[in-house]
Amino acid sequence: MDGQKSAEGIIASAQEGAKARTWKSGEGTDTLTDERDAGRKAGMPEDSRKGRGGTSPGTGREHQASAAVTETSRPETTMLLEEVLRRENLVKAYHKVRANKGAPGVDGMTVDDLKAYLKDHWPRIKEQIVAGTYIPQPVRRVDIPKPGGKGTRSLGIAVVLDRFIQQAILQVLTPLFDPHFSESSFGFRPGRSARDAVLKARQYVEEGYRVVVDLDLEKFFDRVNHDMCMARVARRVKDKRLLKLIRAYLTSGIMYEGVVRAHTEGTPQGSPLSPLLSNILLDELDKELERRGHRFCRYADDCNTYVKSHEAGVRVMASLTRFLEKRLRLTVNRDKSAVGRPWARKFLGYSMTWHRKPRLKVAPESVRRLKGRIRQVVRKGRGRAVGRVITDLAPLLPAGPSTSGSQR
Repeated sequence: MDGQKSAEGIIASAQEGAKARTWKSGEGTDTLTDERDAGRKAGMPEDSRKGRGGTSPGTGREHQASAAVTETSRPETTMLLEEVLRRENLVKAYHKVRANKGAPGVDGMTVDDLKAYLKDHWPRIKEQIVAGTYIPQPVRRVDIPKPGGKGTRSLGIAVVLDRFIQQAILQVLTPLFDPHFSESSFGFRPGRSARDAVLKARQYVEEGYRVVVDLDLEKFFDRVNHDMCMARVARRVKDKRLLKLIRAYLTSGIMYEGVVRAHTEGTPQGSPLSPLLSNILLDELDKELERRGHRFCRYADDCNTYVKSHEAGVRVMASLTRFLEKRLRLTVNRDKSAVGRPWARKFLGYSMTWHRKPRLKVAPESVRRLKGRIRQVVRKGRGRAVGRVITDLAPLLPAGPSTSGSQR
């Protein structure tokens, strides 16, 4: 209790100090400074040019964006760190991390060890976060094979303590950013799912948009530009202390084969903040597609755009590739990207039939992968209780995206 009281005292004094700094500097002054700093780091002058990447000058979009960026700082966006460290938010984050379980990071601490560790060390850690001196630990890199044996995917496993802090940050930032995301964005958002994305894609095909522009971003989570990402976060987050902490997580380093390496780009796939940061960056792609009037579905870095002819698809593919590579500095995998018929491509593990009212079906590759995983469970289950085998199989057999209009 003494440690808890001292921690609350730290937060109370931090709140008073932050308020005093806000009123002393004057409303709006710090905001403009923040935006200039964020823009300078992220190359904002390039973003402010007109008429590139398919954006026509004179639409007024640039003026709207500029107005949004330079709007006066509100107290609720300059005091966000206090909200992150609020007791109720931390308790919620702790239970979420416990529920997610997950492997230990570089320090070997498990989720079961977190509660005792926080009781002994949280007042000191909280003080460091408020003072801006907290340094996240490197993430542990783990390479897992991709489906079909096509290379590996790198995951970054953060230590449990940093997952706890990131989860607390996520819970505060999500209500700030999510309401402004596109209706066509479905990945890692409250109340949205892959099922919704697949059903929306089927709706577009049923409406006559029977050609899909299937864009594949090459190693997206490994290629995110830190400065560009932070500049977009800073458009809504005016708390410099929280911005510094988020950047610290982006640059915390990666431990691989016992060696810590600098992390100059990318956001570790597997950390709580990674999906939100990816949505913040790719929201610019969503807004560009909306400005052009396209029908599209995006789930994280999987983005399908639906058009009515192959010629239109080729044009859209070329212009979106330029937009992504020049505006967002991301790389389009030209070998995996294609313009084709929706029933010849797969989206989030599903394909569809060629009918005027198409029916969803599981993609053949997904069926082969599922059969392989079932075989592994059944082989391991020899000599084990039947109930245990059924328990292991249950997560592999989820319900399909729709109870009607789909093929099982």
